[in-house]
Amino acid sequence: MAGLAGVGAETGITAADVARGVCRLFVQQGLVAIPEVPLPNGRRTDLTAIDAKGRITIVEIKVSRADLHGDGKWPDYCDWCDHFYWALASGLDPAILETPDYRPETSGLIIADRYGAAVVREAASCDLAPPRRKAELLRIGRLAMRRSMLAADPELGLG
Repeated sequence: MAGLAGVGAETGITAADVARGVCRLFVQQGLVAIPEVPLPNGRRTDLTAIDAKGRITIVEIKVSRADLHGDGKWPDYCDWCDHFYWALASGLDPAILETPDYRPETSGLIIADRYGAAVVREAASCDLAPPRRKAELLRIGRLAMRRSMLAADPELGLG
């Protein structure tokens, strides 16, 4: 999971720490999540979560100001989810996310560390079309199962 390896110089919190905290929050909310999900458009999410109704949430994790300021790819995620959240390391100033470039009217905000997380701003709902939702749920489910199979037997030879 190379994408979750970054460390925030300002906070000392890693992307993996933030992912852990967000996953703890999601469990309390009834969501299950998987890291590093490739999207059909070539992007890769930091976390993708699904709730009991099949709604998909994508989370983009940021642990440093430089990483946050340099992110121009995040709008590419919005066509593949019902909710989009930024998850920032606690201690990182979220003020930039209030600017129009980061669409605060639609993107949610979570502040996290390795022990937990809190939703600071709820994400607006952007309901996926039913055919896309079905395709994405099948794709994500198969990815999770493939990873589980490979964890149990690394020599399985799944491509």
